[in-house]
Amino acid sequence: MEYVIYFAITIGILVFIHEFGHFIAAKACRMRADVFAIGFGKRLFGWNKINGFTFGDLPEDFDGGGHTDYRLSLLPLGGYVKIAGMVDESFDTEFADKEPQPYEFRARPVYQKVIVITAGVLMNLLLALFVFWGGNFFHGKEVTKTTTIAFVAPHSTADSLGFHTNDKILAVNGNRVNDWGDVNTEILVTTLGEDLNVKIERKGHVKTLHIPRSKVPDTKDGRPFLYPSGVKAGIAEVLENSPAKEAGILGGDIVLDMNNTPVYTGEQAIDLIHKYKDNTIQMAVLRDKDTVNLAVTPGSDGLIGVQIGTVFLGKIDYKKYGFFESFYYGWLDIVRVTDLTVTMMGRVIKGQLAFGKVFGGPVKIAKYAAKSADNGFSTFMNFLALLSLSLAIINILPFPVLDGGHLLIIIIEAIFKREIPIKVKIAIQNVGFVLLLLLMAFIIYNDIITL
Repeated sequence: MEYVIYFAITIGILVFIHEFGHFIAAKACRMRADVFAIGFGKRLFGWNKINGFTFGDLPEDFDGGGHTDYRLSLLPLGGYVKIAGMVDESFDTEFADKEPQPYEFRARPVYQKVIVITAGVLMNLLLALFVFWGGNFFHGKEVTKTTTIAFVAPHSTADSLGFHTNDKILAVNGNRVNDWGDVNTEILVTTLGEDLNVKIERKGHVKTLHIPRSKVPDTKDGRPFLYPSGVKAGIAEVLENSPAKEAGILGGDIVLDMNNTPVYTGEQAIDLIHKYKDNTIQMAVLRDKDTVNLAVTPGSDGLIGVQIGTVFLGKIDYKKYGFFESFYYGWLDIVRVTDLTVTMMGRVIKGQLAFGKVFGGPVKIAKYAAKSADNGFSTFMNFLALLSLSLAIINILPFPVLDGGHLLIIIIEAIFKREIPIKVKIAIQNVGFVLLLLLMAFIIYNDIITL
């Protein structure tokens, strides 16, 4: 249910912003917008100035007289604005045999048509820019000032790839890294579909690790396979009447070692506790500024009754930006994400990257929307901005039904100075709509099998 709620919120915001762009641009160009719909198909309910609020479909002979019917429709996978005199998702062709009217899309100048068609994409870009600006201005950017690996567990994925504890990562595929954010971006995002050449410094010597992309984990479970120097295992909560409570362990303690084995991460601490079940563990914990030695005996289930996780205690810098500077860096974020998105799409087309690694549908959107919301409002807004930017990029592609397909038709008509026959436009829309539905079905199927 949580997934459904956040999916509805996310898609509702994105579709509203996109379609509002078309709507306000059409109104500004004095075109009639007969319908403003969230969703496709059957009208569930809506409002207009003539009928007021009503449920179900409007009468077939309904004439809004220039007033817009604002409606919610059955299929919540998008939305549309029905502009008079335009072949669109409504497939309305009643105007085809009539003389063009001044308030119709087909009767307006080319530049106004372009404005109306691209306004939705522009609104999605503005939403992304506004969110990125807000993040830069109000929060700044958190920079983890290290590229050194904290800990590599024996027989772990990182160990099998050739990484060692205290390796300092210098570059990935020739791109220099300056902080841990750069490390994650270069290994997990920028180089998707590519094998890795990771340049490291180990005990004063520089060497390069050659890593096949197939060996790099996708970290779907949220666990990174590399940890930055400065991470520690932190006790978040201690259960009443538990071995940990009896041993004197407190929430906020930082685990330094167990049975003389240095502890760096929550996962490592959990593994050690399981390893020593029914045996006493000598622990050293950092409490405030003091080191406290304790002894705890896990039960036969390998638990001591604590909630334990990985915390970062290393150096973090915070970059703050001014009002106008935040817009500049927000725009740089848009350029960077757009370049990465286009690159990833190109790799899918070339067969270098699996389709499911780049594209996601309703199921993935719902999943990541809920996960981002759990991490706080700013994280959810950042996810919304990235999704809005992706929607803008996809919508401007010259594909039938999408805004880019409409734009291509406008450009062709402007070049040849004549309108493409309505029947041809309808045929293009039909083919595009069917292909889009098939693509959506494939994406949903791919979402489900990769959950």
